Amino acid sequence: MDPQKQRIRAFFDRLAPEWDAGTVRPEAVIARILDNGGVRPGVSVLDVGCGTGVLIGDYLARGAASVTGVDLSPEMLRRAEAAYPQPQVRFLLADAETDPLGGPYDCVMVYNAFPHFPHPALLLARLGAAVKPGGILSVAHGMSRATLAAHHANVPAGVSLELPEAEALATLFPADFTVTTLISDEEMYQVAARRT
Repeated sequence: MDPQKQRIRAFFDRLAPEWDAGTVRPEAVIARILDNGGVRPGVSVLDVGCGTGVLIGDYLARGAASVTGVDLSPEMLRRAEAAYPQPQVRFLLADAETDPLGGPYDCVMVYNAFPHFPHPALLLARLGAAVKPGGILSVAHGMSRATLAAHHANVPAGVSLELPEAEALATLFPADFTVTTLISDEEMYQVAARRT
């Protein structure tokens, strides 16, 4: 694993014990993100950068048939596995930019994690390949870009990148995707696209 990924893993391993205590859940925003991401009964979901499983319960409550959470941090995944032992939920300790992710999936969600991937275009190309035709790839944050930038101001160098303008991110999606959601306001950020 390259040194930057090692720093990212160590950062999240260190934060894992207190992560859930510090998690803010803007419920209305999350519901909107999941709606735009196509999360509905019967779908298969890949949650990229799932952490402790912040959205796993939401996917299950919406009737997802299967949920696969992937994260680089073993400590984050340990907590997610303990919280969600359901048979339709599985977890992968993996680097989403390089490791196999299974699939294809109906919905691929990157929630509150995108800035922690050092190669955004590579990530989107790999995730796009994991989406079924007609499925949705979504990058979302439950806060504005400005709030996120302030939140990441004290994060160690190399652990996060600036979240791009939504329009700029949309241009990085694979060519066989059509953008269906483009939101960047004071409450949230989301770019979602459907594979044609």
